[in-house]
Amino acid sequence: MSIVKLSNNGVKNATSVGTTTGLGDMVFIKKLTASSSATLSFVDGASSVVLDNTYKEYLFTFNNIHPATKDASFGFNMSVDSGSNYNVTKTTTVFRAYQDEGGSGVTSLGYNGGRDLAQSTADQLIMPTVGNLNDECGAGTLHLFNPSSTTFVKHFICTTNVYEPDADFTVQYFTAGYGNTTSGIDAVRFQMDSGNIDAGDICLYGIN
Repeated sequence: MSIVKLSNNGVKNATSVGTTTGLGDMVFIKKLTASSSATLSFVDGASSVVLDNTYKEYLFTFNNIHPATKDASFGFNMSVDSGSNYNVTKTTTVFRAYQDEGGSGVTSLGYNGGRDLAQSTADQLIMPTVGNLNDECGAGTLHLFNPSSTTFVKHFICTTNVYEPDADFTVQYFTAGYGNTTSGIDAVRFQMDSGNIDAGDICLYGIN
């Protein structure tokens, strides 16, 4: 990412364009590709993964996440002991918007209380009930803020979109919350709540 500075007359009449870099740059760290994978895990210091105080914000991107099992839900959890345990206590909130392919008027925007957590160590589901037919998948992003802090709780914000089967819905989920720990987070694990991750990519970036 970069910031482009133009003259006051706009692009059409600009006589010079300057580019300022180094503000909010995304730095690629690691890509994991699923192939009938039970889990995909990013552990600081393992396999070239950086998840420490190098960056104050980390971004995960999800591309074409495809479950092996119909209606499986994709979620994540965090670890403070390099992946020995993924059981960080979390409090979260979830809301969603949806629309069906037929435009039948079966639409909604609202709080999804059945998907949130209240001081729970369970995985936070961020792509519920994804279809597993050949053209069905989910995608999105997860921001994790200052995971190495030993003072503050660990906030995260996630936006995803899934193809929900049967009624052919597109469903956008907005999930946010915090890991209620002052220990440093040094690993993040992704998995389905049933079956494997059949295919898909997860990329990790650091934000300057």
